[in-house]
Amino acid sequence: MTAPDNHHLVFASADLVGVSTGALRDAALLSGLLIAAAGAAGLIAVGAPLVRVAPAGGVSAVLLLDPCHVSIHSLPSRGLALVDVFARDESGAAKALDVFVRRLAPTGVTNDTRKRG
Repeated sequence: MTAPDNHHLVFASADLVGVSTGALRDAALLSGLLIAAAGAAGLIAVGAPLVRVAPAGGVSAVLLLDPCHVSIHSLPSRGLALVDVFARDESGAAKALDVFVRRLAPTGVTNDTRKRG
C-alpha cells in the first residue's frame, strides 16, 4: 500500500441526469446536501452555503471549505444537476459525490476525477 499523496488536491465533477424537478428547485435541500457532502468527506465549512435561485427556478450553490469547496448547479428543465467537489483526497471526493447521488436518485451519472495542484 502506498502512502497518500498529501501534495495534491482532488477535483471531482459529476453530471446527475434524470433528477426530479422538485428536488432541483429546492434550494434548502440542495444547500443541505452541500453541508452533508462536506461532512461525509471530513471537510470543514468556513461559513454557510452561498445560494442563488434563478428566475427559472434553477439553483446555484457553493459551500466554501478549508481549503476546498463543494458546489451544485441545477437545471430543472433538463432534470440535471452539475456537482463539483474539490477535496483533499479521492476518497473524500467520492464520499461527497455519493451524498448527492443517494439523495437525488438520478437515472444516470457521469463523473470525472483528477488531481490538482
